[in-house]
Amino acid sequence: MAKPGKTGLARIIDATGYSLQGLKAAWQNEAAFRQEIWLAVVGVPLAYLLADNKFEFLWLILPLFLIILAELTNSAIEAAVDRIGDEHHELAGRAKDIGSALVFICLVLLAIVWLIILS
Repeated sequence: MAKPGKTGLARIIDATGYSLQGLKAAWQNEAAFRQEIWLAVVGVPLAYLLADNKFEFLWLILPLFLIILAELTNSAIEAAVDRIGDEHHELAGRAKDIGSALVFICLVLLAIVWLIILS
């Protein structure tokens, strides 16, 4: 059964607003997100300058955006876990560690792609 509420353009407008609120919250509350945005701000133009063709450019910028996506996911996991409680729980720690590992793997992917394409 469909969820009642707005549909069509009104739903898209609302969803866009929620997404922008999420980006604002990540920028204001997550230092790692701000650092990774700056990495992309430097990395995208650098990729454009260093790439020999549009496919290399796409391969160089893809991991930059994956890092941002991973950081948003990690931040969402951390916020949800922290909302549940402050006490230490093995599963809460595991969830946060796995979210961190997601970001780390994306950073490794960035290094591998850049090294292969630029070597």
